Amino acid sequence: MTQAILDAVQQAMTSPWIYLALFALALLDGFFPVVPAETSVITAGVFAASTGAPDVAAVIAVAALGAFVGDHISYAIGCSANGRLRRGGRGDRAFTWARRALAERGGLVLVAARYIPGGRTACTLTMGAVAYPRRSFALFDAVAAASWAVYSVLIGYVGGAAFEHDPLRGLLLGLGIALSVTAVAETVRHVRRRRAAGAPGREPALAVSDD
Repeated sequence: MTQAILDAVQQAMTSPWIYLALFALALLDGFFPVVPAETSVITAGVFAASTGAPDVAAVIAVAALGAFVGDHISYAIGCSANGRLRRGGRGDRAFTWARRALAERGGLVLVAARYIPGGRTACTLTMGAVAYPRRSFALFDAVAAASWAVYSVLIGYVGGAAFEHDPLRGLLLGLGIALSVTAVAETVRHVRRRRAAGAPGREPALAVSDD
């Protein structure tokens, strides 16, 4: 059964349609974060190292482009929904967080948010809602999308190279590395949030991401 699944995945990875599929998944992930875009890109990196297909440079390019386009769709949604985001509840907290984070870190918050589960979508939506300049958004988002694509592919490539003849173990290693990085980022964010909560007159800078 496992071998049949691996054969099917390998066949998909050697298909020229894999690049379109990766682009579409990365695009959808920009505003619909349950899509397994990162897992798919990591898997492509694993098979690129262990079987030579798909092409690493092409995977990075289509993943980065898809993420870039998807983030801009999310930004546009935020622009059109800015009134609702400003009115109470989660929207009000998101709007407040975005203004504070942008004031403190500028567009770099977009780069950091790409590695926080759910943070990317919250960030792009609220940047649209606060009318962050589109040109600056595009610049920082290009850096965020490209770095994410390189990071995801390289994690998979490391796993595939480590287990050249066993793509399943390579995939597990790649996913394990990705989960470890996420866990470290979440721990740091949790510690910073607790410190910010303990400081007088300040709200947790990233508290909105947990809702």
